[in-house]
Amino acid sequence: MITRRSILVVPTVVWAGIFFFIPLGLLVFYSFGQIDIFTFDVTWGWTFENYQRIIDPLYFKPIMRGVGISLLATALCLVIGFPVALWMSRLGGLAQSLLLVAVMVPFWASFVVRTYALVNLLSDGGPVADALKVIGIGGGAPGIMYTPFAVAIGIVYSYLPLMILPLFVALERINPSLLQASADLGASSFRSFRRVTLPLAAPGIVAGCVLVGIPATGEYVIPAILGGGKTLLVGNVIADQFLELGDYPFGSALAVALMLALMAVLVVVRSRLRNTEDVA
Repeated sequence: MITRRSILVVPTVVWAGIFFFIPLGLLVFYSFGQIDIFTFDVTWGWTFENYQRIIDPLYFKPIMRGVGISLLATALCLVIGFPVALWMSRLGGLAQSLLLVAVMVPFWASFVVRTYALVNLLSDGGPVADALKVIGIGGGAPGIMYTPFAVAIGIVYSYLPLMILPLFVALERINPSLLQASADLGASSFRSFRRVTLPLAAPGIVAGCVLVGIPATGEYVIPAILGGGKTLLVGNVIADQFLELGDYPFGSALAVALMLALMAVLVVVRSRLRNTEDVA
């Protein structure tokens, strides 16, 4: 029986079907096809050869290098973002509101514009190179641009707010009386942080790592601009198959494999987090 509540869901279902499920189904469908090397037409042999090609060192090494860069950038976002979120959570009133606005302000500018702004900062002769020259590192020509380090900096710069905000929400919910009780029982500040603050902030840590790590793994714009085509992430490898080589079946297989891997990570993280909550 159709109810008013079910009717309200119809626009969402239609939207998701047209712009998510149908394109996803086409990707899965194409991933089992083959490309004719003479005509470049897609033939349907329903083969798993495209998925087997993923472990070829020609593709697997840059993919794993990109995953390593995204993991490093996620860890840096956590290391930088946690103290900032902790400091913000202990403030109040106008100061806290202003800091929240400052964290969200970068999202008001275009993602591409913000990435191109880093080119001027990281290029030889830019402020970063000049600063390194002053302190005597790199002889004034550090060559940061078009390196994995530049890509990692770009990811940290672009996705850091996505780490700070969930951490701030989790830390703000911690009752100050718990820390006071820990101090009354003789715990040091570090022990209170390790036994009280850190476990209670775990949901925010997990959420921040997911929000940063997943899009960073499939990032395309930042490696294209700051990597200069030399440092590729998974998103660039997939895009090259579609746009440069025209190998739709293999590009689809890469995209489907990436999606399945990220879904597996989400399932594992969610189950571990749920077990932690049950124990608590």
